[in-house]
Amino acid sequence: MTTVPVFPLNAVLFPGVVTPLHIFEDRYRVLVRDLMAQPEPADRIFGVVAIREGYEVGDHGMQSAHRIGTLVQLTTVERYDDGTFDIEITGRQRLRMNDLDTSGEYFTAEVELLEDVDEPGAVDEAIRTLATFEVYREQLSELRGGPVLSGVMPSDPAYLSYSLSATCLLTLRERQALLEAEDTQERLGMLRRALLEEMRAMRAIPSLPATEVARTRWSPN
Repeated sequence: MTTVPVFPLNAVLFPGVVTPLHIFEDRYRVLVRDLMAQPEPADRIFGVVAIREGYEVGDHGMQSAHRIGTLVQLTTVERYDDGTFDIEITGRQRLRMNDLDTSGEYFTAEVELLEDVDEPGAVDEAIRTLATFEVYREQLSELRGGPVLSGVMPSDPAYLSYSLSATCLLTLRERQALLEAEDTQERLGMLRRALLEEMRAMRAIPSLPATEVARTRWSPN
């Protein structure tokens, strides 16, 4: 167990994903300042968990959060004269949040870091899922009249599963279920079935899906 700051978001982040955030709430301004005070960049870490009930800001705020989240590292900071920040964070590893402490200037929690396990069937499932994604990407590009979801996907099964989870059109609940998947093979299978279902819907109703192209970048570190 280790204790880390916790940042609840109305989003699910994944290991390997580089995510920009705009920091304006007082408690998270303090968090960024405290992280920047750490002399070692590798120690500038905190947990991100998706909000189950409530909001990121406001008088009521978060009421409850999912226990499975992602440990992230602060990598880039730009500070503005009004005290707000634009930052980038990189997902490092999944975590399970245990005791959430809301009494301090910002939330902290005891967390257990979750390892990715290499299952014997993960490589074969990765090949099948990536092939399905390529068909999905081609079909979506034809509907859009140009390339979408462009970029090279990671070859490592675990990072491929996280990359696709962050890239494909999914609800927060679906992304959370993927993050909580017991292993990489299960996560890839869930993604492949979701892509097949989406393609069936696209063929049945040949209109433009309301897809937003993900603008996340990837880092294996």
